[in-house]
Amino acid sequence: MCGIVAYVGNKRVAPLLVEGLKRLEYRGYDSAGLAVVRPDGLKVSRSVGRVSVLDAAVKEAGDAFDAHLGIAHTRWATHGAATESNAHPHTGVARSGARIAVVHNGIIENYATLKKYLQDKGHQFTSETDTEVLAKLIAQLYEADDGGLECAVQAALREVNGAYAIAVVCDAEPHTLICARKGSP
Repeated sequence: MCGIVAYVGNKRVAPLLVEGLKRLEYRGYDSAGLAVVRPDGLKVSRSVGRVSVLDAAVKEAGDAFDAHLGIAHTRWATHGAATESNAHPHTGVARSGARIAVVHNGIIENYATLKKYLQDKGHQFTSETDTEVLAKLIAQLYEADDGGLECAVQAALREVNGAYAIAVVCDAEPHTLICARKGSP
C-alpha cells in the first residue's frame, strides 16, 4: 500500500521525510522516493527496494537535499513494474521552466486519454505510471501569474477521474505545499 509524507517548515526536511517513510514500511511497498525544493531548484531521489536504500542515497548526496519543503512516497506498483523510473515523485516542467513534483496514491482512471493529450502537446514520458501523467498535466496548466500552483492543481483535478490523494510542490513556489484528496485512495 502506498504512503505519502510531506513537510514545510523550519526544520531540515530530508531526515523528516525519510523517518516518515520508515514509519510507513509496515504497509508494504516496492520503491520509495522524495523531492525537496531548494533555492536552486527541485532535487529528486528515487530508489527500488527498502527505504534504507533511499536514505543512503540522500545521505551520500550530502547538502544536496538540504531544504525546508518536500514530499516523499512509498509505492506499491499498480501501473508499471517496480523500477526507479516508475517510483514517485514524478515531475513535469511548465512552459515557464518551473519544475513540479507530484506524489500520488490511488488510480487515475482516465490516465491513458490524458497521456495522449499531453503527448500531442509535446510532453515526453519516462514511466508507465498514471502519476507521471498527473505531474505533466499540472505542469501543462501551470502559469505563475495566473494563480500559480494551487490553480494548476485545481484545474488538473477537474480533468481527472478516479480516487486519489496527492501532494505537489513547485520550485517556483518554494514555500507552497498543495495536498488534495478524493474518495478513498
